[in-house]
Parts: sequence; C-alpha cells; structure tokens
Amino acid sequence: MKNEIFAIVSLLLFFSCTNKEDGIKPTIGEVTESVYASGVIKSENQYTVFSTTNGILKKINVSVGQSISKGQSLFEIESEKAQLNTQNALLTYQLSQNSNHYIQDKIAEMEMKVQSANDKLALDKSIFDRNSRIKEYKVISEVDFEKVELAYKNSKLNYESAKKQLSQLKAQLQSDQNKNNINLKINQKSQSDFNIRSAFSGLLFDVLVKEGTLISPQIPLAIIGQKDAFLLELEVDENDMARVNLNQPILVTMDSYKNQVFEAKVDKIYPIMNERSRTFKIEAHFINAPKKLYPNLSVESNIIIQTKKNTITIPKEYLLKDDFVLINKTEKRKVKVGLSDYQKAEILDGLNADEMIYKPQ
Repeated sequence: MKNEIFAIVSLLLFFSCTNKEDGIKPTIGEVTESVYASGVIKSENQYTVFSTTNGILKKINVSVGQSISKGQSLFEIESEKAQLNTQNALLTYQLSQNSNHYIQDKIAEMEMKVQSANDKLALDKSIFDRNSRIKEYKVISEVDFEKVELAYKNSKLNYESAKKQLSQLKAQLQSDQNKNNINLKINQKSQSDFNIRSAFSGLLFDVLVKEGTLISPQIPLAIIGQKDAFLLELEVDENDMARVNLNQPILVTMDSYKNQVFEAKVDKIYPIMNERSRTFKIEAHFINAPKKLYPNLSVESNIIIQTKKNTITIPKEYLLKDDFVLINKTEKRKVKVGLSDYQKAEILDGLNADEMIYKPQ
C-alpha cells in the first residue's frame, strides 16, 4: 500500500534503454520525501456513549442511522429504587417548606426572649449606673452594691446568650432546609443518570447493547458523530514525528477506493506518544474528499515533507549498499544520495545525467 501511493502520483521513470544489460541513464525529474502514516476515518466529534451507573437496560429509545438532537433520550435504565429515593427526598423537602409557620414561630419566640433579656439588661444597667454614682456617698452598702453589680453582669450574660441562641437557631433551620434541598437535587440527579441522553446533535452510527442487558460504566452503549463530516485519525512512528508539522499536505489511499489518491492536510498534532504503539496521533481533513465515507474505514497515507524538481534521480533498486552505483557493469562508484521515496533516489553528487548505470545482480 505504501508503494501504491507514489506509484499513482509520481512521474513514470523513463529509461534510455530497455535492455538491462545495456544499463539505464538517470532521469531528470522530481523526488518527494514523505512520512508514512496509517489510521482510520472518524466522524467529527465522534464519541462512544457510556452509562454513569449500573443497572438493567430497560428501553432503547433510538435506532441505528437515526438523527439525534442534543439532550435526546437514548437509553432508559431500570430505576425503581432511585425513583423511591427521589420521592422520599421530595417529601422531606416539602415537609420542611410546609413547616415554615412553625419555624417562624420558633424564631419569633426566640426573638422575644432576646428582647426580654435586652430590656432586663437595660434596667439592670440603669440601676447599676445610678448606684455607682451614689456609692461614694455611703448611701448604699457594699453588699447591696455587689448584688446590683452581679444582677447587671448576669443580665448582660443572659442577653448575649439569648442572641447567640437566636443566631444558632436561624443557622440550624437554614442548614436543615439547605440540606433537604441538596439531598433532593442529588437524588434527582441520580435518577436522571438512569435516563441516558445525547451530549450533542449528530447521527447514531451504532447501538452496541440490547434491552435487558446488565450494563455498567465500563460497557459502551452507542457511537454518535456528526453526519457527513469526517476527519482522518493517523498514527506516525516516533522516529518520523520530528519532521511532521501542521498544514503539511498528505496523500491518502483507501482500500474502499482502489487506485485513487486523495489530498488532505495536517490539522492537529497530539503532543504525547502512545507508549504501547510508540506512535503519535495526528488529525487531518480531506481537501478533496471521497463522495462516501464511513467511520472506521482504514486509510494509509504519506505526509509530504518536501519535494524537489529538476533533480537527477535513479531507481532505488540500482543503488548498491545505499551509496554506490555500478558503472561499466562491474565498476563501483560512490555517490551522494539526497531525498528518496519508495521508488526513486536523488543523486546529489558522483553521477552525471548522461552516464550509464547497471542494476546490481
């Protein structure tokens, strides 16, 4: 397959003589340096649907080939227990809301207690201040003054305690309502997990499960992607990755389209290597796409690094030990090789265009 790409798009080699024993002359033409990459066709935004919970698949609401809208229900999982939990949480929340009058009465009662403590504090403070002024005139005994002072201090402590109790009561009641509200939302969210919906609009390519199946978050349920919008997902060997850049042209062949070459362009490079395959993933889009494409079609491609025109080239099979050619059938001559593809090699030095070379035996 690698050779087919350039066999289709490269210029044919013209030989000065057809008899191998008479040798051939180099050709003036072009040679292209490229990086091989294989991969598959993917739909734009293609993703696999998974469940976030365990359960029995109760109902499949869609069919293969159907257009899907964002938020549309795809699968329903048995959720009787989740429904009961949600109903219980809802009743608890409604009860806390309906007990609002009781709550307000308790708060009002506590506020009255705070006001009463405040009034008592004001009275005891007035008495304390008045007796403090007349104390020096020996009008009040030391024991009676200490009683007045103690009553003032107790009133102050009682007032601060009542305010703190009121604040704690309000916080506790608000906390209970918030807790019931959050618990209701958690149960509602948990119940919604049993109804699996599409993350975006697209086409349903495949349904991977059947009704009645026990599913878990590890089991794929369906594949969804955009209709009539495709990309190439390619893998490049780590040894070649340093030469690959964005916007480089790509020549693509597919088994589905024999003897045809399609043009594409590098759009995205993932900057991390797959440790198992020792490859890097890149994405590309067709410049001239085939009329029909389907997800997971296999492709092979060559990423064009550079192309030289009007240069001396010879068939690679005429090279001996990668940097020698045969002159006069038996004489070896060292040459300097430049770019090469799967058919031709560029000769930079050591050989003229009008010299004969011979194929090694």
